[in-house]
Amino acid sequence: MAKVKTNAMRILDTQKVPYEILSYDANDGKIDGVTVAGKIGRDAAQVYKTLVAVGASKNLYVFVIPVEAELDLKKAAKEAGEKKVEMLPVKDIQKFTGYIRGGCSPIGMKKNYPTFLNESAKQIETIIVSAGKIGFQIELEPDQLIQATEGKYANLVTAKKD
Repeated sequence: MAKVKTNAMRILDTQKVPYEILSYDANDGKIDGVTVAGKIGRDAAQVYKTLVAVGASKNLYVFVIPVEAELDLKKAAKEAGEKKVEMLPVKDIQKFTGYIRGGCSPIGMKKNYPTFLNESAKQIETIIVSAGKIGFQIELEPDQLIQATEGKYANLVTAKKD
């Protein structure tokens, strides 16, 4: 496999943040987080997805949550200091982030949007997020992701219903 260097990887390299590149075959079109976790042989609880939302103020926010979880828009709005937030339409993701759906990394977007990492990440040694290209993930320590994105931990997900 060719050596791929995404924007996210270049930023981590510049910041001297250690990370591991994980790749998977995306030719079957199955790129949802739970499937990707299986493809890279990792527990889905360790794999996080990057969601971009827009606030009532029209500001953008990045929320990084476990792939099996659902973003609680009320909690997200509260953390962002907004009355409400809603998901950025898929058609706008590339325009604002430079990434495409399924390959959106929290690191290296066009602008450094306020970034929030779900607090569950504090419980695990390393987390896995998109490397900024479909077929590639990066694994790093949660605190290093916070550092690289100038982010903060937050309670962002809907409580699991049993």
